[in-house]
Amino acid sequence: MTAKAILTDTTRCTGCEKCVTACKQVNGLGPDQPRRWKLRIDDLSATRFTTIVRHDGQFVRQQCRHCVEPACVSACLVGAMRKLPEGPVVYDGDRCMGCRYCMMACPFEIPRYDWAAAVPYVRKCTLCAPRLAEGRIPACVEACPEQATIFGDRDALLAEARRRIRATPARYVPHVYGEDDVGGTSVLMISSVPLDFLAAGKVTDQPLPELTWAALSKVPPLALGVGGLMAGVFWITGRRMKLQAERLDREAPGGPDAAAGHGPDHESDQ
Repeated sequence: MTAKAILTDTTRCTGCEKCVTACKQVNGLGPDQPRRWKLRIDDLSATRFTTIVRHDGQFVRQQCRHCVEPACVSACLVGAMRKLPEGPVVYDGDRCMGCRYCMMACPFEIPRYDWAAAVPYVRKCTLCAPRLAEGRIPACVEACPEQATIFGDRDALLAEARRRIRATPARYVPHVYGEDDVGGTSVLMISSVPLDFLAAGKVTDQPLPELTWAALSKVPPLALGVGGLMAGVFWITGRRMKLQAERLDREAPGGPDAAAGHGPDHESDQ
């Protein structure tokens, strides 16, 4: 199956946020909620899968980049994160155990935790995977009045991005963001300003799953060691509580120790 992608040209974005509104409607996200730990209400969150940030005078769209070789997928111990052949990286909340390794692994710091839910889930853009399955395009692409975001085959969009840069080199940074970054992404971007700030300097051309696995491969023995330690602490604590309860029963009025003359009443007779 030919991998799909979207191409965002930040030079065409006016910051209207119609893409944000369309995303919210399709995913039923509701209004944004202020949080003490959020720097901005328009930051990515469980109720905002895509957002527009202002950087160096340019409107820049931020969302899951749907990496070709996703670090979040390799970090997930239970397979809750999956990369689909069409391009999207999707999430299955029924499998999630809440470890949030995907959040730590993502070089773009995209996944968010739905702290307000009774049963919290990781939330993020799915590239409108259900719509793609129906032969439709992502809602954000459909809603953009300036065609700042377009959808199609990844190879064709890469060719279009390079064509635009060649045609007006003074307008663009000479780089297609997502072409090779972290092994490539299904969300491509071209811009008049550098977009390195979106990844906080964590991006290289090397796919990240290999690096992620180097750390995760140590998780099972570490988990067993910690589990054994906690079991030992639990046993010792339980044993001490049991002995304390038995001692109090013996010393209570009418208990064995009291009957033997070791209780408080006997001492008072002395």
